[in-house]
Amino acid sequence: MATSRALAEASPATARRGQHPGIALTVIAATQLMVVLDITIVNIALPHIQQALRFNTTELSWVINAYTLTFGGLLLLGGRAGDILGRRRVFVVGVLLFSLASLLGGVAQSSGWLLAARALQGLGGAIASPTALALIATNFREGPERNRAFGVFSAVAGAGGAIGLLLGGMLTSWLSWRWVFFVNVPIGIAIALLAPLYINESERHPGRFDLTGAFSATAGMVSLVYGFIRASDHGWTDTVTLTAFSLAVVLLAGFLAHERRAPQPITPLHLFRDRNRSGAYGLMLCMAATMFSIFFFITLFVQEILDFSPLRAGFAFLPISVAIVAAAQFAARSQTRFGAKPFLVAGSLLVLGGVIWATRIDIGSSYLGGILGPTLMFGFGMGSIFVPVMLTAVSRVAPHETGAATGMLNTTQQVGGSLGLSILVTVYGTASRTEARQQAGAFLRQATPQQAAEFRATGRLPAPYADQVLVHGIASAFQLGLVFAALAVVVAVFVIKAGRVPLPPAVSPPGDGA
Repeated sequence: MATSRALAEASPATARRGQHPGIALTVIAATQLMVVLDITIVNIALPHIQQALRFNTTELSWVINAYTLTFGGLLLLGGRAGDILGRRRVFVVGVLLFSLASLLGGVAQSSGWLLAARALQGLGGAIASPTALALIATNFREGPERNRAFGVFSAVAGAGGAIGLLLGGMLTSWLSWRWVFFVNVPIGIAIALLAPLYINESERHPGRFDLTGAFSATAGMVSLVYGFIRASDHGWTDTVTLTAFSLAVVLLAGFLAHERRAPQPITPLHLFRDRNRSGAYGLMLCMAATMFSIFFFITLFVQEILDFSPLRAGFAFLPISVAIVAAAQFAARSQTRFGAKPFLVAGSLLVLGGVIWATRIDIGSSYLGGILGPTLMFGFGMGSIFVPVMLTAVSRVAPHETGAATGMLNTTQQVGGSLGLSILVTVYGTASRTEARQQAGAFLRQATPQQAAEFRATGRLPAPYADQVLVHGIASAFQLGLVFAALAVVVAVFVIKAGRVPLPPAVSPPGDGA
């Protein structure tokens, strides 16, 4: 999310209107759309990526995590870079880096190649996304002009998830999964060419880069997530697993120690002293952990078990996107009347109910009977939370730290999603191995000698038995997902005490989260 500090600091000199404001806004909004839809557009293509590059299901989660970890971990550093070096300059660099990474991902020939490209995409997004919103302050006058620009920006960012689902389905069905990456390249090049012509540059502000803090936090989270995913395949006593967890502890402890001493820390730790703000961060962490996992596993279920095409899977997810947008709009309009807490409590309860419903998924579940209901419930819950949780996070924050507060909220969303997905993938892997042994025994008891010999040679169960393994693993993962959703309810009910929280004038309308 862009630094709202940039919006507050924009002066009439730097925030002058250009001769082509429509083109400038189109360039800025197109960048945010490209970054936001990149998660959902790839989600739809996951089963095809898995088959083409020989991922197993637990390894497949890295296609999501490699992007979100680098994006979330370096987001605040990207915003700081725009302040110090000039937002337009940094914006163009981020867009070009994102486009190059997309090209590399599209031509990937191995799983490691693709994951490296996804991490580079996350870096490009972390550089481009904060400066994209901040550039609205540089190019549009404060007042109705800027408010209209924010409205367009927020609408585009909010619609990014739904657009990504449909576009991912169309590209994967009609062309190839590689086009979910290739599509970013011409868009990125056009943005990079148009930005210097139609977007004003910002003034530079002196400051320091907290590289040590940014990279120690990111490396620590990568190591922690790797430890969980490694444990799903190799067990908790594996040497590499234990090393990854130990390294994560050292790196994250070093990050906290460094941030206490840094003159310009990338994460001002005193922001966590406020009870409501800490609660908002914790709530977003738990919600993201649940949200990323729901999308990941439901995508596998509808394509692998229900045999939906990628395009049909994209349409299958549209109701949840509509529910999120509708609930977010209602919550935004109702804040001054009801305050933040009722929506945080109601939204977290809806998410908990949706996850409880999802745990009932089995091999006989249909889309209408087993998928649509819980995902709609989940969507309305998430939509109810996005706006009030942001307002709670920025309430009573000094103007010069508003950007850090909002950036930290987006960081907790990305990191929480990666961490939650890795933990649930670990549960999936453990439960699937146990179920696979039982299904193998059942298969061998009725298999012909030729079928048994083929299974022993390949280790692959035939479809009915393999499907049962997949569904059992997904249901088990959702059962642990209940813990994240329940923690969110506890935080909303007992930690956050926020009443009616007005939107501070320096803060932009939310868009990135939805």
